[in-house]
Amino acid sequence: MERVVCEKRSYSKEFHSHQHEFGQFLFPLQGSLDIQTKWQELHLDPDHCFYLPPMFDHQYRSMDRNEFLILDIPLNYLPGDTGSMYMQLDEQWVSIRYLLLEEAGNPENRMSLISLARYVTTKLQQSSSPSIDYIHRHFMEPIRLETLAELEHYHPSYYSAWFKKKHGKSPKAYISELRLKEADHLLLSTEWSMSRISEELGFENSSSFTRWFVRHRGISPQQYRILKKG
Repeated sequence: MERVVCEKRSYSKEFHSHQHEFGQFLFPLQGSLDIQTKWQELHLDPDHCFYLPPMFDHQYRSMDRNEFLILDIPLNYLPGDTGSMYMQLDEQWVSIRYLLLEEAGNPENRMSLISLARYVTTKLQQSSSPSIDYIHRHFMEPIRLETLAELEHYHPSYYSAWFKKKHGKSPKAYISELRLKEADHLLLSTEWSMSRISEELGFENSSSFTRWFVRHRGISPQQYRILKKG
């Protein structure tokens, strides 16, 4: 496929399986769609959108009356290695869906559609995944791998590999890095005791916090505070 295509489509109750040589965005307008990939199962509803990368095997069906806005994007418009993305429809995505609806099926608006497709692919690169948003909201609390995998609709056995490929580190290392940055901030910007800081960061006690900090910084949090503050 060499041109951008945007049109409304409906799906049947039988499972169909295929892949395509282009990227595809699915915006539900009515009803829902069950999608299965090798590592992912999700129920796509009108509050979300979904991106399927090229050559991505998937099965799909709809068990209710449905209508979807589909945007097919050729390879030359797409960013590098971007995996599938399941996203909440925030105000920006809702606006994008509205603009695409205006252009859908109108061959006279080809240049406008191409511009929209380029904008959509740029936003795709900038969009954070649901599990990353969750981590940034809850990194000072215990976080289970299964919880993160469920947010992405991935099987837990695949989520860690997907995360490391996307972010260059494991979920555990990513979370630990966020907590360490917050620990540095609290040590240098407050006069809080080690007990209060350890409680703020979600540790059981100041001893476990100190052991964890020494493992990462090589010195105790008390020594780090003195050294950095001079």
